[in-house]
Amino acid sequence: MGTTRRQFNVGGMSCSFCAESIEKAYRRTDGVADVDVSLAHEEVLVQYDDDRISEVEVKDTLRDLGYTIRDPDKEKRYEQQQAELADGRRRLLLAGSAAIVVAALMGWMIVVIGRFESASLAMDLFALALALGTMFGPGRYIIDKAYQSLRRGILNQHVLLEAGAFGGLLGGFLGLSIFPGFPTVHFFAVSVFITTYHILSEYTSLTVRTRASQAVQSLLDLQPDTARRVSDDGEVEEVPVDDLEVGDRVRIKPGENVPVDGTIVDGTSTVDESVATGESIPEEKAAGDAVIGGSVNETGTLLVEVTATGEDAFLNQVAREIEEARAMKPGIIQLADRVLRYFVPAVLTIAALAFVFWLVAPLAWGAGPNVQRGAFAALAVLVLGYPCALGMATPLALIRGGGKAANHGILMRSGDAFQIFPDVDRIVLDKTGTITVGEPAVSEVVAFDGTEDDVLAVAASAEAFSEHPLADAILDRADERGVAYADPEAFDSVTGKGVRATVDGDDVLVGKPGWLADEGIDLSSVVDEIERLQHRGLTVSAVVRDGDLVGLIGIGDEIKVDAAATVRRMHDAGITPVMITGDNERTAEAVAEEVGIDRVMADVLPDEKREEIGRLQDEGHRVAMVGDGINDAPALTQADIGIAIGAGTDIAIESADIVLMGDRLGGVMDAHEIGRESYRKTRQNLGAAFAFNGIGVAAATTGLVHPVFAMIAMVLSVSAVLANSFAGQLLSGEGVNTDFTVEGSDTDGIIEEGVTADQAVTS
Repeated sequence: MGTTRRQFNVGGMSCSFCAESIEKAYRRTDGVADVDVSLAHEEVLVQYDDDRISEVEVKDTLRDLGYTIRDPDKEKRYEQQQAELADGRRRLLLAGSAAIVVAALMGWMIVVIGRFESASLAMDLFALALALGTMFGPGRYIIDKAYQSLRRGILNQHVLLEAGAFGGLLGGFLGLSIFPGFPTVHFFAVSVFITTYHILSEYTSLTVRTRASQAVQSLLDLQPDTARRVSDDGEVEEVPVDDLEVGDRVRIKPGENVPVDGTIVDGTSTVDESVATGESIPEEKAAGDAVIGGSVNETGTLLVEVTATGEDAFLNQVAREIEEARAMKPGIIQLADRVLRYFVPAVLTIAALAFVFWLVAPLAWGAGPNVQRGAFAALAVLVLGYPCALGMATPLALIRGGGKAANHGILMRSGDAFQIFPDVDRIVLDKTGTITVGEPAVSEVVAFDGTEDDVLAVAASAEAFSEHPLADAILDRADERGVAYADPEAFDSVTGKGVRATVDGDDVLVGKPGWLADEGIDLSSVVDEIERLQHRGLTVSAVVRDGDLVGLIGIGDEIKVDAAATVRRMHDAGITPVMITGDNERTAEAVAEEVGIDRVMADVLPDEKREEIGRLQDEGHRVAMVGDGINDAPALTQADIGIAIGAGTDIAIESADIVLMGDRLGGVMDAHEIGRESYRKTRQNLGAAFAFNGIGVAAATTGLVHPVFAMIAMVLSVSAVLANSFAGQLLSGEGVNTDFTVEGSDTDGIIEEGVTADQAVTS
């Protein structure tokens, strides 16, 4: 027993008020030590004392507040999200229909019969039925949330909304029972309108969030469902991976995914471990070497002894790190959120004081209590005080920025991408697939006998039957240069060393210099050349024909054409670039030197990448991380801003705040500039929204603002914020449509057809 940490995926959160309400509720719960709420990912991470509070009680707190706890199974969770979306759509249909009917009723009263006050009791009762039906039908869940919040002493948007809705009911009842001539229908209409508006807002948010990717599940799908377990007497049995235990032995054939973490007992092979290291060149593996579940066995058959299963396995650890880092990810406290903490109680207080004032103040000049004016004042304050413009100020600016980013092939997936990015002073870049292309390619050919094309022709002929990625690189370069080569008469692959072949009657060896030296080839005269290529971070293959050294081929991961220019832009913006990679130090230093990066961290594993990001943050830096692989995902979630290369893996993309469509690295600084501009627009919108609410509430206290007109004013305030957000974009001809295609990029699984910038920003 003791401190326990539990993470929940929560349904029903729609804005920062929801996150704050959950935090307040838990902080006021005995036994809860800490809580982190991620609105962007709808996750709550709770730390509590088992001796003082049970897990059931922890969950009940969320449920009492009106939120749902989704199933841990991601497929079931997605089904629950779809069900929530269907419920939201039904609520909106019902509430929207009532709003249309009551609006038509008001219009008919004013335009056709020329009366502002109620025309008949039947009309009043009809409006009452619409109000009660909307509030206690599709809007019942809002009442429940408001009640549970009030019960815990939490004043939030649900409390404010219901104060306005019930205030409308009260005003209508006063007209029905006490004050003839009251605009009863209009008071009931306010209850319908503000309830419908809130349902619409929550449905829009839910629609965006329901598009959550199944990337973490895709990560776990890399691990096969079954494995071939080998018994002590040599019998082979196919069993579910979940049934394997530490010490079991499994057989893995060429081309299969490694089912578990383990150690090779017998066999040699090349293994693609990019799932862990991100490096494009497979590792040579033999007895005694470790293999990682999810990696790909390429050439030989392996017998592997299981060393880790279940939650201790590599893929499960990465998935857990991603989800925990995502839930605990530090975020910016927006100016709007800080003000809204005091805004709701202030509005409620002002509304109550305004009502009391118009009951008491007229007595001072010899008049009776002005109930109608007091009711108008209180209800108008509640309507004008509802933080609609404030709530829209930030999203609208981000939608505008998201549209502009989309036109540059950049997907901005969170508010932090706009609000934190301008303050970033360290950008950490993965090497493979980020600074480099991510695929092995021939970088240099050194000829000792004949031309470079002659060396390629001999090597390509020898490697024609090989399936090794280095062989593919040699064949690709030969094809690019139009070099003719023939199939070998004889071929033998020496695992982990190279190939031996007969080409046009000549004995040809292509492979590691060390192996060729063991074969009796004298390389003493070219040691300096080999070291030069290796210093550049290249893998060297020597080409020998009939015992004579023909040439050397340096194979590496080519640097992207815009990498050096992007690093210069970072320096110019006052940002320090840092390279972090799972590759060896020599290769990392060579790449960093070529692009202009001074600080390099090499031989770093996925969990260590996350730790390095954390250290930079502890030093007081704002950190952005750029990566493309599964091994980058924990670091992407830990960073203040995670930036994924869109041509990378789904799990990296899901973990990021910004996705660069395609593989252009320059988009990092484009996103930085767009984020800075959008944040400036956000501050302008917030200033306008605060001014509207301040002036509007003050005017409403006079009792001269009709509640319906207050609703119209609230709509106009949103329109003003909208105009400020998009006027420059529309005038410049950029447009708001953000459907786009990036040539040469693979966007499948990243965005859905027809997804617009407003969806992209908040997804």
